[in-house]
Amino acid sequence: MARYKGPVCRLCRREGLKLFLKGAKCFSDKCPVEKRNFAPGQHGKDRKAKVVGYGLQLREKQKAKRIYFTQEAQFRKYFENAARTPGVTGFLLLQQLERRLDSVLYRLGMAVARRQARQFIRHGHIEVNGRKVNIPSFQVKVGDEIAVRESSRNVPAIQQAREFSSHQAAPLWLEFDRENLKARVTALPKREDIQLPVNEQLIVELYSK
Repeated sequence: MARYKGPVCRLCRREGLKLFLKGAKCFSDKCPVEKRNFAPGQHGKDRKAKVVGYGLQLREKQKAKRIYFTQEAQFRKYFENAARTPGVTGFLLLQQLERRLDSVLYRLGMAVARRQARQFIRHGHIEVNGRKVNIPSFQVKVGDEIAVRESSRNVPAIQQAREFSSHQAAPLWLEFDRENLKARVTALPKREDIQLPVNEQLIVELYSK
């Protein structure tokens, strides 16, 4: 699958807010959103067009895709699954995205950014229910146990991530043993557990046209 390999800070600048894609850098004075809070490109500083209608819906979809680092085909599949499931489509879409293994690692503080979480998973550092999982989009369910593999617990990047997030509280739907880098899914995330600057209803309206 194709994936974005360019500078991720441009993505934050394009959306006009921090998407927290670079871990510690997002909390420092070096964050480009703090230094150059305008869209990237030659005319970004002068672009003052008002975004309404379709443009507003598109920006919400792009924002969600960039936060979770998904491509269009995969993101649309999440939407189609949510649309087929009884319930509020927008919330079910976000719930699927939150239940991705890379997102769960990030929420727990086992990684400083979702991209780092993806890397940990791809490199075989993570196991679910005692079995190695190397698919970042793996969907966790209630009762699943997630852990850093015994042989990977002393990897410097993993130790640094744990130290960086030492004061971060785990989401209410996850139970986390920070000392042993183990977690358990105790419930499905509710909408109030998903703290994102995204209006999911606009995404539903875009795909429903």
